[in-house]
Amino acid sequence: MIVIIDYGMGNLKSVYNALSTLNLPCKISSDISDIKNAEKLILPGVGAFNEAMDNLCNYRLIDAIKDKVNNGCPLLGICLGMQMLFEEGYEGEIRNGLGFIKGKIKRIEPKKYVKLPHIGWNRLETNNYNNILYGVSEENFVYYVHSFMARDMEDVNLVAYSEYGGVKIPGLVNKDNIYGAQFHPEKSGEIGLKILRNFGEMI
Repeated sequence: MIVIIDYGMGNLKSVYNALSTLNLPCKISSDISDIKNAEKLILPGVGAFNEAMDNLCNYRLIDAIKDKVNNGCPLLGICLGMQMLFEEGYEGEIRNGLGFIKGKIKRIEPKKYVKLPHIGWNRLETNNYNNILYGVSEENFVYYVHSFMARDMEDVNLVAYSEYGGVKIPGLVNKDNIYGAQFHPEKSGEIGLKILRNFGEMI
């Protein structure tokens, strides 16, 4: 069972619908016992980093997530959920993240004029191949909605990226059993469904 973590700031229903389309058993829950019994976890997110971390704390979910993931449970963070996998976020008041992956979340600083937030389809380019990309070609586009990005991260953790305003935007990240997608796979058509299926079928 994949548990989609509900902490009051996620695009829950669209993620649930995408997993259901793939016939992957899933449920939306904020119950610590569900997290403890999950086979895999998805941490979605829409909004500001500091508010999201505050909500995770208020829901008393941080220790449960860390315990489960540190014991090998696969975790996929989506959009803001990916950003929360890192050490610190600078959106609003500075907050510590979950600290699974080295790096900080800071505002996108384009080198040439582009609109912010970064909204729309963008090519996903491979940096380090990972099984999360099985069946995904370099000619595929994914859907982004964000103004902040992962920075100061280690290259070994960067699976794929997209170029925007002359900046390399981390699109997919990985460390051990921890995965993150800055884009929305649940809104990215067939490529997004492939990525969700690959995550759902991981052993």
